[in-house]
Amino acid sequence: MAEVSTKLAGDGFAARVFYRLIRGLVVWLARVWLRVEYIGLEHVPKSGPFIVAPTHRSLLDIPIASGVTSRRLRFMGKDSLWKVPLFGRFLSALGGFPVTRGSADLEALKRCIGVLCNGEPLVLFPEGTRRHGPIIMELFDGATFVAAKAEVQIVPVAIAGTEESMSKGKKGIGRSRCTVVIGRPIGYSASGRQGRDEMALLSGRLQGELQSLFDEANRRVAQRIR
Repeated sequence: MAEVSTKLAGDGFAARVFYRLIRGLVVWLARVWLRVEYIGLEHVPKSGPFIVAPTHRSLLDIPIASGVTSRRLRFMGKDSLWKVPLFGRFLSALGGFPVTRGSADLEALKRCIGVLCNGEPLVLFPEGTRRHGPIIMELFDGATFVAAKAEVQIVPVAIAGTEESMSKGKKGIGRSRCTVVIGRPIGYSASGRQGRDEMALLSGRLQGELQSLFDEANRRVAQRIR
C-alpha cells in the first residue's frame, strides 16, 4: 500500500479561530437546547495528545464531545464529504480529516497516529458505530491500538440522553436532558510489544470504565427528569 500522508489540513491560525467560534456556539446550543451538563472535566489533560473515547448513541455525541475541552479535537470522516471543496474546508477547520471508506484500516491508523504525534487530542468512538440501549457491548481494539502505538492515554467519556433527543434514523432534534461523565485517563502499557492479548485486556478495561460511567450518566439523567 502506498505511503499515507499524516499531514492534515486546517492547521492555520484562521482555522483554529474558526474552530473556537463554532465550538463555542455548539456548546452553548447544547447547554440551552439539550441542557447538557459535564461532570469530571478535571480529568481531561490540559496539554499534550490523548484520545477521547466516548459512548455512541446519537450523531449528537460528536458535537457534545467537543465540550470536554476547549482545545481542538480531531475526528475522522469519510473522504466523500471532502469532495465538495467548501464543505471539505469547513470540516477541516472543525478538526475533521478524511479517510477513504473501504480502504485498508492502515490509512486511518496512520492518520490517527499522525494527529497524536502532532500533539493534538483525537476523538475515537470505541464502539465503532452508533449503538442502542444502556449496555456497552464488546469494543473494537482500534482506540487501544492507536493509544499504544502513539503512547498516549485514553479518556473515557459517557454521554447519556442523546439517544432520546436524536436516535438513529431520526431527523429532528428533540429537547432532553443530557449528561456527560468523564472518567480518569486510562494509561497504555509501555512494557514491550503490544500484542493482541494486551490490546484485548486494555479494551476490556476501557469497556468496564465506559459501562460504569454510562450507568452514572444515565442515573443522573433520570434524576434530572423527575
